[in-house]
Formats: sequence, structure tokens, C-alpha cells
Amino acid sequence: MKKFLDENFLLNSEAAVRLYHEYAKDMPIIDYHCHLQPQQIAEDQSFANLTQAWLYGDHYKWRAMRTNGVDESYCTGDRPDFEKFQKWAETVPYTLRNPLYHWTHLELKRYFNCSEILSGKTARKVYDHCSSLLQTKEYSVRGLLRKMNVRTICTTDDPVDTLEFHSQLRKDGFEIPILPAFRPDNAMNADSPEKFNAYIEKLEAASNVAISNFNDYLFALENRPDFFASMGCTVSDHGLEEIYVEEFSGAEVEAIFNKVRTGKELNDTERRKFKSAMLVHFAEWDWAKGWVQQYHLGALRNNNSRMMQKLGPDTGWDSIGDFSQGRNLAKFLDRLDREDKLARTILYNLNPADNELMATMIGNFNDGSIAGKIQFGSAWWFLDQKDGMLRQMNALSNMGLLSKFVGMLTDSRSFLSYPRHEYFRRLLCNLFGEEITNGELPDDYDWIGKVVKDICYYNARQYFNFQPAGSMVYSD
Repeated sequence: MKKFLDENFLLNSEAAVRLYHEYAKDMPIIDYHCHLQPQQIAEDQSFANLTQAWLYGDHYKWRAMRTNGVDESYCTGDRPDFEKFQKWAETVPYTLRNPLYHWTHLELKRYFNCSEILSGKTARKVYDHCSSLLQTKEYSVRGLLRKMNVRTICTTDDPVDTLEFHSQLRKDGFEIPILPAFRPDNAMNADSPEKFNAYIEKLEAASNVAISNFNDYLFALENRPDFFASMGCTVSDHGLEEIYVEEFSGAEVEAIFNKVRTGKELNDTERRKFKSAMLVHFAEWDWAKGWVQQYHLGALRNNNSRMMQKLGPDTGWDSIGDFSQGRNLAKFLDRLDREDKLARTILYNLNPADNELMATMIGNFNDGSIAGKIQFGSAWWFLDQKDGMLRQMNALSNMGLLSKFVGMLTDSRSFLSYPRHEYFRRLLCNLFGEEITNGELPDDYDWIGKVVKDICYYNARQYFNFQPAGSMVYSD
């Protein structure tokens, strides 16, 4: 019987062990999509304790705690930090077979060299050990990134963001490039006139453009990618239930914009037309800039209206949605392709029922101009676990080329999440190793090892064209 979390964790053959330890283990990390706060990196924040580093903002853990009967005051409330940690520690033994069980113990081991099995009984010992380390300079947020061999990070930033902390990081010469990613979800969401008009005021201030009509709005927005590009941005990102592809005319979109500007509610058709128009504009700007565009599809968000009103978004009340993705996605990509304005694109799928759909969709628009131009992105959110990762990789292998996959990302708000890359790499190597062992693949370690290294690092570096910028450099 194997020991829990030993050096060959998740590696079930000699071939898998060799692939992981000789080819995957020491590869650098490119985190091309995450929700880390650039301010914390710019200020090189140190966490006072493990609760602040681990539980603040982590809706994965909050959901598990709530399911275990823990009161909300220990999740998002004002209970003392150790009391919150104690409740999380008491929950961990009940997370068996949930990815949180693996993530928790991997993070304790990789960052803090702590092999304790976390429980209510070990909570104080683990908390004191990890918290004391977090208060040292080596464990500041920059130190945590260095510890995990991170080479590039793309944060998630609204068009109206000032990017002041990205600028500060560039001036500081921090050796890990922290690059913005353009996330214009708020700029296409006119569902609430009050919120949309408040957003336009922010855009006017950020762009220094007075907005009196739709053309002004587009002009102000289109200036923002120029600013983002000046700060090293090469990536956009969209979090959508589905792709919107309603037919629209310029006059219709102008009238819709004018209606919402007067504070009037839009009907469903108007909302969809406006979102459809904005998605096309965003995609054309991505193509003109030579950016990579990312679409995170399928989340059904903010389902608990009572808790949404009390706590706001991103607090753990979301689920997988069952939206019809195929026809609209094909229509959207085809429109851009017909006009030769289809940028490099990554499609992230949240409904496992759509894995094969996504894996075949990318093949419709991979035209040979760029290797892996259209990507089926890594298993996302609720699928970011053993079964979800394997199903995504198997679908991609069966329908496309896993060898051209740009690999893993964290999609996390936590500086302690980087062992997720290790988790992915172990599963990847076990997948190849099993087939070498079964005679389904040759024991050509030079070639298969190269493919593993490409998926772990080199494919992403080439795909995103990440290069040293100014004093921010990285080397192999």
C-alpha cells in the first residue's frame, strides 16, 4: 500500500514516476489566468497568519464548511482568525475524496514542509507552525511566488482599472512579470441601468472621454486596450454563461444604448443584442492587438438570492449551468473567421457534458496558421479536480492534439494555490505512463518527455509570446 502524499503520489507506474520526476517536476509555472491581487504583490504583503493566507476569499473552503454545518460567521463573518481556522480544520477530515483534501495537504507540505494530517486535533500545531513562517520575509507574497518557481502571472482586470500596481511592479523591477488581462464583462452587462450608468461614469474618468452616445462609448473603451498593452497585456478574458450571437444593426445597438442611458430596463432581446454587439467588438480588438482571448463558459452564478444580497458575488453560491453552447459558439467563431479576425482563442468549459463538444469545436477553426490556435482550456472551477482534469485531457486527446495543449493555470485568489500545477502534472504523467506500461505508447522517453515539458510550460510560453520586458526577466 502506498503512503499518502509520498513522492510518487498519483503516479501508478514506473513510467509515470520517470516522466514526472525527470521531465515535469521542475518545470517553471506560467499562470496565464488567476485572480491574485496585484496590490498585494506590489506591496509584497506578508500574512499575519494562515487564516489570512488560506481562508480569506476562498469560496471553495467556505462551501465545504457550510455543508459541514459551520455557521457563516466562521466563513465570511468576523470571528477571530484562529476560530475560523479551527472550524476549517474540523471540516477537512470530512472532505475525503473532495479535491480540497488533496489541495490542503499538498499546500501544507510544499509551502511549509508540514506533513500533519489536518484535523481539529492538529489545528493549533499546524496553525502556529505555518503562521510563524508566514511572518518571515521569505514567506511574503513575492517569496511564495519564488518558492513555487512562478515565471509569469496574468491577473484579471476591468477596463476601468488604473493598473497602478502593475506599474509599480514594473518600476520595482520585480523579476516575475505580473501582467494585466483585459476582462470587460462589466462593459457589456447592461442588465441593470443603474449599475451600467455608474460603470460609464468610471469609464469616462479612466479614459478621459465624455460619453454621450454609443460611438463615444466604443471610443472610450477601445482606448483601454491600448493602455493595457502599454502595461504588457497580451490577454483578454470573458466570464459568460454562454456566447451571445443575436443579429443586430448599428442603429439597434445605438437605440439600446440610449434607452439604458435614460435609466430604462431593457427587455431580454435587447440585452442579448447589446451583449452580442459588444462581444464582436471585443473580439475584433483582440485580433487587432494580436492578443489571446479567453472565454470561460457555463457558470450559473449567484443562485442564492438571499446570500447574494447579504454577501455579494464570488462568495460561493454558484454552480454548473446547462446552457446550450455549440451552435452559438460555432456561429460566433465563424463570423470572426470569415472576416479573418479570429484571434488565438481558449475555450473553458464548466459542464462536463460539453467536453467533447468543445474538443471538436476547436478543430473547426484550427486553420494551420498557428499551432493550437484554438484551445480547449484546462478543466475549470468545479472541474478543477482529478476526474475533471482527466476527462478534459482525454476528450482533447481523442478529438484533437493534447501535445499542443497550453496546460494548467490556477484561476485562484490564493497565493498558496500553486501546487495545483503539480497535481495536474502528476495526472498528466500518470496518463502517459499508464499507456507506456500497457504498450499503447512506445517507451520513447525523449519524445514523450518533451511533450510533457511542452504541456507543462513551453507551449504556453510560445502561445502567449511571453518575453522579457524591461528589467522583468526570466530564464530557463
